[in-house]
Amino acid sequence: MAAMNESPPSRPAPQPRSAYAAFRRISTRWSDNDVYGHVNNVVYYSWFDTAVNAHLIEQGALDIHAGETIGLVIETQCNYFAPLAFPQEVEAGIRVARIGGSSVRYEVGLFAQGEPLSAAAGHFVHVYVDRQTRRPAQIPQALRRVLEPLLRG
Repeated sequence: MAAMNESPPSRPAPQPRSAYAAFRRISTRWSDNDVYGHVNNVVYYSWFDTAVNAHLIEQGALDIHAGETIGLVIETQCNYFAPLAFPQEVEAGIRVARIGGSSVRYEVGLFAQGEPLSAAAGHFVHVYVDRQTRRPAQIPQALRRVLEPLLRG
């Protein structure tokens, strides 16, 4: 229990578009909505994966079929600020918060089309491993070259 003079932890706030380095459009689907009429929370995590991995593939930094190094998610988190729902276009902002020897922290903001602040913001951490042994591996230079322009803060 918190001491009487401690303030409660501050809640994360929506992020502006300017906080992100690249964007990807995602169309909501009929099946994304739950019984409450908005996109179910688990779908947001799928959008994080889709936005980041599609960007890496398009930039030639990730070969999901034959690459020697693959990224495994070891941590993920999301804060929700405003609902999203079908039919709606979502714009996923991508940035990299940290690049280590074998790990990367990706941060993603999800925006309703044209909105200035994120409806949700979260992160996930990939540890890059050898495809065969599943042991941590150095981030390949081709991947590092694609990640560096995404670094923010």
